[in-house]
Amino acid sequence: MRLTIDVPLTVDRAAPASLAVQVAAQLREAMRTGGLKAGERLPSTRRLAVLLGVSRTVVTDAYQQLYAEGWLEGRHGSGTYVAEDALPYEYAVPDHAATGTAGTGEDAPAASAAPGDVVDLRPGRPWVFGYDRAAWRRAWRSAGDLPLNAFPDPYGHPELRELLAGHLRRARAVPVDAGNVMVTRGTGNGLDLVAATLLGPGTRAGVEEPGWGAARRVFASRGAEVVPCPVDEQGVIVEALPDDLRVLYTTPAHQFPVGGRLPIPRRERLLAWARRTGAIVVEDDYDAEFRYDVAPLPALYGLDPARVVLLGTLSKSLGPDVGLGWLVAPADLLGRVAERRARVADRTSGPVQRAVTTLLERGDLDRHLRRMRLEYARRRAAIVEALGPCVRGDTAGLHVMVALPAAVVPGLVRRAGEHGVLLDTTERHHLGPPRVHGLVLGYGSASLAGVRRGCAVIRALIPPGEA
Repeated sequence: MRLTIDVPLTVDRAAPASLAVQVAAQLREAMRTGGLKAGERLPSTRRLAVLLGVSRTVVTDAYQQLYAEGWLEGRHGSGTYVAEDALPYEYAVPDHAATGTAGTGEDAPAASAAPGDVVDLRPGRPWVFGYDRAAWRRAWRSAGDLPLNAFPDPYGHPELRELLAGHLRRARAVPVDAGNVMVTRGTGNGLDLVAATLLGPGTRAGVEEPGWGAARRVFASRGAEVVPCPVDEQGVIVEALPDDLRVLYTTPAHQFPVGGRLPIPRRERLLAWARRTGAIVVEDDYDAEFRYDVAPLPALYGLDPARVVLLGTLSKSLGPDVGLGWLVAPADLLGRVAERRARVADRTSGPVQRAVTTLLERGDLDRHLRRMRLEYARRRAAIVEALGPCVRGDTAGLHVMVALPAAVVPGLVRRAGEHGVLLDTTERHHLGPPRVHGLVLGYGSASLAGVRRGCAVIRALIPPGEA
């Protein structure tokens, strides 16, 4: 087999890494450097185990890890192959993108860092240079073929709602049809529509603590009292929720910023609390497409569609400039939201909806997600390799938390900025006194080389014994 000729593998039983980790690392490097090419078949687990003189479990574990990272794909009845998307992809990358140059204003890098040397490791920024330019142009040509609509539907284009419902059924195990889907301009727009419909003076709305600051601002702008709801390493603590919340905003698939995944038993307790108190749970599914260990848990909405509103967006999967998301809710609540939306002339761009419809119809968006899942898995792996003992919440999404003592964080952030590495902190995402301390590292907007360089700077700045 090609593998035994061109990519000889070895295992060292005296090495600190497990045998499965060693095998996976060597296969990964072979695919990364071109020793193994997309579409090539790998030996069966039994055959490779014999060649290496290890148990079949070792090879199976290595293959499963590479499946999860997107390097390998199975073909029914045929075997295991290098994934087609494992080939280096020809991105539309401007010159400055290799190091993730930051923007202007308050996001500008430290003055001591040359612009070309900046690595932006702040969260919430996806890699916007990895799109398929041909597919993008094709989508916009289809949008240009349609006439402008004088009376936009507040729910969104029917074709797109059908496609989004199908996407959610496949990707998030959400039992939904188009009648429960509204096309929005993104998560912020969807959250504000829900808040304007359900909240007002005298109401109380919960937001995870620490959590997304924009959710707090949206609720406050609609007159609600914002209540911080503590989280632990798994997500929101149900037993700490007060009984008088009208709405609770939560991120169960990948808590922001701690990174926990809300387990099924706690999800069931959360929904029991919502049924008992009459609260509406707003589930932000902002980066659930990217999972690196196992398949994502089904969306919370699917467990109780009567008590949950699901928000989704293309901001993390394709880019925030697209300006499109979705709101999934019970039909009666969605009708109230649509009425309000029509009254204030809030709408999602028709041409954008047509373009995204084409991306979904042709499978281009699914292919893009597979490519980016592989790209992000590589960057995530680089962070875990460099900062492993400190890393939390690394199984999904586009960010991890790096737990550090509170006294270490300000100086580390300042000195990293002097080296051209832009960082965010957990302290910034609290409403009250900080409970969780460390860094929130985003790996969406920096290249793999940039992520590695940024992690090397962080590693060097962490005081001995604090990792």
